[in-house]
Amino acid sequence: MKTQPGHRVLIHAGAGGVGTVAIQLAKHLGAWVATTCSPRNTELVKSLGADQVIDYTTQDFTRAVADLDGVFDMLGGETRLKSFSVLKPGGVLCSIGGLIDVATAREFGLGWPLRVLIGLANRKHDRAARIRGASWSYLFMRPDGAQLAHLASLVEAGQLRPVLDKTYPLADIEAAYQYVASSRARGKVVLTM
Repeated sequence: MKTQPGHRVLIHAGAGGVGTVAIQLAKHLGAWVATTCSPRNTELVKSLGADQVIDYTTQDFTRAVADLDGVFDMLGGETRLKSFSVLKPGGVLCSIGGLIDVATAREFGLGWPLRVLIGLANRKHDRAARIRGASWSYLFMRPDGAQLAHLASLVEAGQLRPVLDKTYPLADIEAAYQYVASSRARGKVVLTM
């Protein structure tokens, strides 16, 4: 999905390292943005441009938003599956959480037996998309110098604000990993060398 001005999107886990950037990029592209987060992160995601904040600890996002053009999912599993219900016909779900899709498996050169297993594992997602008249794909990030240069120019222009939670020396990589795994990080966690 190419986000356009006026699109309505939901970004799950808006206070995380990816979510904080996704909110700002969606707003930069002219979208209306809803996001999920815990109450302690409400002000953070609002400061990044979120138009609607959904407290995932007390609210069911499927009752808070509807008829969306897109959903960006970092969580996978049941959250990804439930996200199809908030898309309008023609809407797109893009996921970086959970199991990859068959197209990504093909890109990676996985053999047909694995692609068949991945297809079987994703059949609920494929069915949910079909019922909604929507589509979905898995986004596997690859380094792209032109995209990184564009992001750098947005940072330099003050249109994209990196959110840094904590830094750890490389020797404390285990503590950094445990902190990230705790799902309490707000923005990025950085290792210093």
